[in-house]
Amino acid sequence: MPLSSLVAERRALERILSAPEMALVVPQLPPETLHRVIQACGLEDCGDLVALVTPEQLTHLLDLDLWRAERPGLNEELDAARFGRWLEVLVDAGPAQAARQLAELDVDLVIAGLTQHVLVSDRAAIAEYETTDGDRIPGAHSKDVLTADVGGYVIIARRADAWDAIVEVLRSLEAEQREYFLQIMRGTRALSNSRPETDGLDDLLTHADQAMFDVSIDRERRRERQGYVAAGDARAFLQMSRQFRVEAGAASLADPVARAYFRALRDVRDAEGVGSGAKELAARGAAPAGDVAAQSIAAVIDVLREAGIVEPPPRALLAGSQTQPRRLGSIQAQMEFLFARDPVAYAARTEEIAFLANTIMAGCSIQERSLTAEEASTAAVATCNLGLETLAPGIGFLVEHDLIGVFQAGWTVLHDDVAMYAAERLADILKDVRCPDREIQTGLSALRRELVRHLRAGMPWRARDAMDVLASLDMPAWVALLGLIGECPVVHAAVAASQDSSERAVSASAFEFISEQVQIVAVQAFMQSLRENLRG
Repeated sequence: MPLSSLVAERRALERILSAPEMALVVPQLPPETLHRVIQACGLEDCGDLVALVTPEQLTHLLDLDLWRAERPGLNEELDAARFGRWLEVLVDAGPAQAARQLAELDVDLVIAGLTQHVLVSDRAAIAEYETTDGDRIPGAHSKDVLTADVGGYVIIARRADAWDAIVEVLRSLEAEQREYFLQIMRGTRALSNSRPETDGLDDLLTHADQAMFDVSIDRERRRERQGYVAAGDARAFLQMSRQFRVEAGAASLADPVARAYFRALRDVRDAEGVGSGAKELAARGAAPAGDVAAQSIAAVIDVLREAGIVEPPPRALLAGSQTQPRRLGSIQAQMEFLFARDPVAYAARTEEIAFLANTIMAGCSIQERSLTAEEASTAAVATCNLGLETLAPGIGFLVEHDLIGVFQAGWTVLHDDVAMYAAERLADILKDVRCPDREIQTGLSALRRELVRHLRAGMPWRARDAMDVLASLDMPAWVALLGLIGECPVVHAAVAASQDSSERAVSASAFEFISEQVQIVAVQAFMQSLRENLRG
């Protein structure tokens, strides 16, 4: 990260912490905003901020920050090291304060996190003892491991990081939150003593694995109520969307994942009495507060935007924005019509775009990384615009039809006419490419085999690693192909650069989401010229 960005983020954090009414401001901020501050400034430097969050904010923050996936789109798992760092930050603000904050969390989450770090046993179960024959039986644990006595239990370290913080917070819990402490100790002890079956007849999860699975399911349910989409559901939705029958038109919420998402959203609103307008207001950090606190909240958000920590609001799909991309003409016209004629349908379509953006973030990747919120929103809108061009409906189509089917029409076009087309064309070209360098030729042959194999499964992007060999032949063409043969295909600036011999330096971030058929025509022209480029 550039030094200027680090300095800006550091100054932003200092300005936030020194803001008046800070104790009133922090509880009003959306957890997503707090999480972006933590990501930008570092968890260890945000201890004073974390000490002021509400229990609901802390739960949401941990849901956002504790879980990691091996790569974008895969299911996330609890990060033990990160859990330990959170405990250290909480304890730094004071063990008693940390104990009070932990006692407000779901006890199963705390047990699951602690189980990654420690074993818990009753002292009698591991103490040294003497048999009736006078033999001394040593204790059940090694003298070389870290241990501590807390509230009649023996805590044994499984890993050394965060050990001091764990012992401190457990002692504070034992002193001030006795019932919660006992729940944690009993739960962690049960998981510490669990053993898998040894007969080999059952393939069941261990108690610890089952507990972790249950915690992950609880997290998914909480996040679903907040509008997030689980990674597994997102992958399923995007995969089914690649098989959409464009000629059948856009049916209304025919996808089971989308139906379940919006049904759950309605259930939450019915239970909480919250309308979409109130939820949107809360999401922007405009929760009820006094005038002074409201002004402080606005000032904090402005500071974060200036520092680049918080992204600006997504671009509107209505006329009047000077930054509105020209390529979104179809979706813009449809949304303008809804805004003027049917505000209820306009609000519903806006929520559908949010669902699609969340789905892309959870189940897809670009350049081997997750998409940012702004990128995912742009990708969702661009794909809907492409879907509208493909379906070619009349104005007012979105009054009776949702954007889910429209998106699926566009997503299918991206898969078939961009990713699959580019991969098939590349595999065909590679049959005739010959290179005097034996190592490069071996790599080209291996790439073709990988492309053919993954084309059969409809997932040519899985040959991405093998495509590195193309960089030796034509760097811009290689970068362009990585963008085209992707889960979310994009037109990279290298598409134009590959056809201009004077242009050899292209930024990795210089790509554009595909929203119009004219871009697909340009892609096909690029692929037609690729044979000569690779031959040199």
